[in-house]
Amino acid sequence: MTDTLADALRAFLAEGRPAAIVTVSDAKGSTPREAGAQMLVTADGIRGSIGGGQLELRMIAQAREFLARGESALTVDMALGPELGQCCGGHVGVTVALADARTLAEIEASERAAAETRPTVLVFGAGHVGRALVRALGALPFRVRWIDERRDEFRDVRADNVEIVVSARSDDEVRRAPPQAAYVVLTHSHSLDSAIVAAVLERGDFAYCGLIGSLTKRRVFERAFRDTGIPEATIARLTCPIGDRGVDDKRPEIIAALAAAELIEVFAGRSSR
Repeated sequence: MTDTLADALRAFLAEGRPAAIVTVSDAKGSTPREAGAQMLVTADGIRGSIGGGQLELRMIAQAREFLARGESALTVDMALGPELGQCCGGHVGVTVALADARTLAEIEASERAAAETRPTVLVFGAGHVGRALVRALGALPFRVRWIDERRDEFRDVRADNVEIVVSARSDDEVRRAPPQAAYVVLTHSHSLDSAIVAAVLERGDFAYCGLIGSLTKRRVFERAFRDTGIPEATIARLTCPIGDRGVDDKRPEIIAALAAAELIEVFAGRSSR
C-alpha cells in the first residue's frame, strides 16, 4: 500500500510529532511543481515533495527552523534564478504552517476529490504482464479495476487505487465502465482478448484501448472486427502492440513500464488541451 500525505500526517499527530505543512501557494513561469503541491516536514523526516532541488532543500531547512522556533505561519517568495541559482527562471510563493487536525481534514478532503477525478483504467488479465502493469499503475494517479476469473492469480500487488474483480463476465465490466475509460487487454486467451476489445470498440467512448500482442495478432483481429461491422476509424484507434516504442525487450516489467507511460501520455495530453 502507498502512504498518502494524509496517512503520514495522521501518524505524526498520533505520535505527537510536530510537523509543518509546506505548500506551493503560487507558481509563475517555469517552476519545479505547480501551485498546490505540498510536503510535510518534521525534525527528522519529510513526506511529499514540492519539486526537489534547491527550492525543496531550502524549504525543508526553513520548515525545521520554523518548528524549532514554534512559529505559527511563514510565507516565502522566491525568484528561482537569482535566489537559488536554478535554471527554471520562474517565481514561487511558498507557505509554511503548523500541521494540525484541521490540516489533516483539508488534506483528506483534497485527496478524496483528487481520487474521484482520476481516470479509470480497466486491466483485463492477471498473468505476468497484468501483474507487472497493475504494480506500476498502483503508484500512479489512476483508478484501476483489475479483472480476471482466476482468483489465485491475484497476488503480489496491493495498492489503494487498485480494485480486484474476480469475474468471468468481462462484457459486464466493459458495459459498466465510465465514459473515457482506458482498457488494457492482456488475458490468457486470444478469443477472450478479441471479445473484450470488440466490446470496447463497439462502445466507442474510450480514451484508450490497448491490446497485448504482435502486429500479426492485430491484423487477424482487425479482419474479425471489420466482419462484424465495426467502423474502420474506430478500429484504427486500437493500440496494439501496447507500449510500442522501439524497445526490443519483452520482459513483463519492461512492457508494463512502457504501457504505463502510454497511459500517462493519453490522459496528460487530453487534460492539457
